[in-house]
Amino acid sequence: MPDKLVIVESPSKAKTIKKYLGKGYQVIASQGHVIDLPASKFGVDLNGDFKPEYITMKGKAKIINEIKKEAKGKDIVYLATDPDREGEAIAWHLKNLLKIDDNVKCRIEFHEITESAVKKAIKDAKQVDFNLVEAQQTRRVLDRIVGYKISPLLWKKIKKGLSAGRVQSVALKIIMDKEKEIRAFIPEEYWNLTVLLKKSGVSKDILSKFYGDKKGKIALKDEKQTIEIVSKIDGKEYIVTDVKKSEKKKNPPPPFITSSLGQEASRKLGFTMKKTMMVAQKLYEAGHITYMRTDSVRISSDAIAMAKKYIISKFSDKYYLNRVFKTKDSAQDAHEAIRPTNLDNIEFLLSSLPKDEQRLMSLIYNRFLASQMQIAIYDTTKITIEVNNYVFITTGSVIKFDGFMKLYIEGKDDEENSDEDETILPELNVEDVLRQKQLDFGQKFTEPPARYTESTLVKVLEEKGIGRPSTYAPTISTIEDRLYIEKEKKYLVPTNLGEVVNELMENNFKNIVDEKFTANMEDTLDRIAEGKETYIKTITDFYDPFAKNLSEVEGKIERVKLQEEVSEVICELCGKNMVIKLGKYGKFLACPGYPECKNIKNIVQKIDIPCPKCGSTIVIKKTKAKRMFYVCENSPKTCDYISWSKPKK
Repeated sequence: MPDKLVIVESPSKAKTIKKYLGKGYQVIASQGHVIDLPASKFGVDLNGDFKPEYITMKGKAKIINEIKKEAKGKDIVYLATDPDREGEAIAWHLKNLLKIDDNVKCRIEFHEITESAVKKAIKDAKQVDFNLVEAQQTRRVLDRIVGYKISPLLWKKIKKGLSAGRVQSVALKIIMDKEKEIRAFIPEEYWNLTVLLKKSGVSKDILSKFYGDKKGKIALKDEKQTIEIVSKIDGKEYIVTDVKKSEKKKNPPPPFITSSLGQEASRKLGFTMKKTMMVAQKLYEAGHITYMRTDSVRISSDAIAMAKKYIISKFSDKYYLNRVFKTKDSAQDAHEAIRPTNLDNIEFLLSSLPKDEQRLMSLIYNRFLASQMQIAIYDTTKITIEVNNYVFITTGSVIKFDGFMKLYIEGKDDEENSDEDETILPELNVEDVLRQKQLDFGQKFTEPPARYTESTLVKVLEEKGIGRPSTYAPTISTIEDRLYIEKEKKYLVPTNLGEVVNELMENNFKNIVDEKFTANMEDTLDRIAEGKETYIKTITDFYDPFAKNLSEVEGKIERVKLQEEVSEVICELCGKNMVIKLGKYGKFLACPGYPECKNIKNIVQKIDIPCPKCGSTIVIKKTKAKRMFYVCENSPKTCDYISWSKPKK
């Protein structure tokens, strides 16, 4: 019989670890937290040093009994929960349930699930780190205070079922601030002027953009100004007056951290942050990548050596360059960057993984290797062209040595402009005369700032120090699930409900939605984890002014009536225009004549692509998990077409 027990969080992780440890070990899973604050009541003693009341979570009694049964008679029990504060808290609860002494070295942790890492962790077993536990407990209790004290106020003043959260409220405010910026934006007119030029004896044309005149840049603000300039240059002789060539170098990006992985998976794979973390969790638990909740770009010396060997063998030594990236000062730096655990047979692994895991694994693999590859080198050219004292400029670049770009090019968000113009230009010299082929000009208007996507919101949260790698995905999921925001294509748009909730929070709980206050609280949690601050002091410092603020505003806040959006759909029962309401699973149509008329309908979204089977209209539907699928409007009566993928024209 096995005389050692290892407790992990997930069953899939248990299977992976079991094959490394062999016969002397039993490996079982707690399936996450087993102990938590009660859901049905506040669960924190406000008059007794804020002592939390922990209870067995619903549905976890059977798992706890199984763990106790397996632990009985074992020489030692190892607690191998995830290597972060949540994992440390789970380990602490399990230690208490099994009555393991505080001094016993029962805690093991590894940042990659490989045979060497797991066996080394057992060799280096340590005591449960109560500082990390206290940091997690502080976060949990802070969130409980905010949620359970403000949420009932939202129910009373707006509608039932709403919630407030310490980090989610700040994220909502950031999204709402961007929306206010967009609404306040006043577009300004401007004009574009370009010319297509031809050099005699050269087949490739040159597209050049208007710059100004010899005195400097000229902004084209209206049609009259533009046409006046066009009249002076149309059909005239264009002469090359300057050709500047230079070499430009580009460094590779660092290996992924949680935020950058989420951003790049959004840009390149179309994954939500939640999906990215779910897929990454599977890769981690299967032993394919290092731990995916990290804010450090550090990689181990073993990983550097592994990358070097692989790059030289696959691309040659001219592509390799050992590079150490500096982790930002505000990072916890508890784990390595996200990288593959092994590069042996990586091509076979990639081909054998399920599609989503394969795509994310490829991204992680390419980014990690690229971080240890040579710089890319460009030959850039800037050509100045004059015509009747006006100036046009053409830029272009050609990759001289691809370096890391042989393997990986970082994606960009919509509002980011590429800093390279990859136009390949013909050879031009000063005093070359060019012939005008086509002169184009047109009216444009400045665009408002883009709304946040999940990718750009995570980037802002990280820059402002709001939340940590483990909180980005749940924060975004929460405000979407609460119907405070909705997605239009990939953009995060505040709903009317979200706007009302944000306004109430801004007007009455300024500290809760203050970005600096929230970021400072994250720093305090870090100090608790380092043993430099305490749970009781932190909660006391927060709660006393919070409770005073709460008592002051409770009687002052007036009830808010949500404005309902009137649709063009007519209720067939009473003839009124139906209104759009928000329910548990999103928007739906309801008759405003309620309770006399109780008619409700789903909102049907149609696409302009006919059903591949019968030619009828295709409608979009959503699962309870909000995953979209496509179905024929005649389904299931006369057509059975249904698909997860959008049909093609």
